[in-house]
Amino acid sequence: MSAQPPGVERILFTEEQVSQRIQEVAAEISAKYRGRELKLVGVLKGSIFFLTALARAIEIPVKIDFLSISSFSGKKGPSSGLVRIAKDLDESIEGEDVLLVEDIVDTGFTIRYLLQTLAGRGPNSMGLCTLLDRTSRRIVQVPVDFRCFEIGDHFVIGCGLDYKQLYRNLGYIAVMNPQILER
Repeated sequence: MSAQPPGVERILFTEEQVSQRIQEVAAEISAKYRGRELKLVGVLKGSIFFLTALARAIEIPVKIDFLSISSFSGKKGPSSGLVRIAKDLDESIEGEDVLLVEDIVDTGFTIRYLLQTLAGRGPNSMGLCTLLDRTSRRIVQVPVDFRCFEIGDHFVIGCGLDYKQLYRNLGYIAVMNPQILER
């Protein structure tokens, strides 16, 4: 095994733990949606690695689509909840069973906006699956149907989560080195 990159302070969840948990969540999703068509909607860019692993582990056929969002820092700060869709879905979700797939649910503002926006498009059902759930920072309560891990208030990287677009490709989830963050 190679040395950890300088951005890593410590590993929270190993590649094996992440893989095992994704398999377990995929089994839950497969059981819940068996006999139905499921569309996974990934939120770019962070969800790509998680969505790919999840989709491969789900035992029923799935459709996949993506959207991308832009968050705006207003007078209230970066988590003020000002969000817009920068890249919309390629296909309609009307009448479909939709599972929104996120890398992390934090304050809840972005997820609330996305769930409300997508629910307004007439899906048969709307659910949420996240790799990480940071409930300690939740300001707006949102229904999380499937989660792999709950984490504390750490800046984390890996499995799609980044710092300045770096570290997404790590196969594990790590706490970011605070010395790097302070630079």
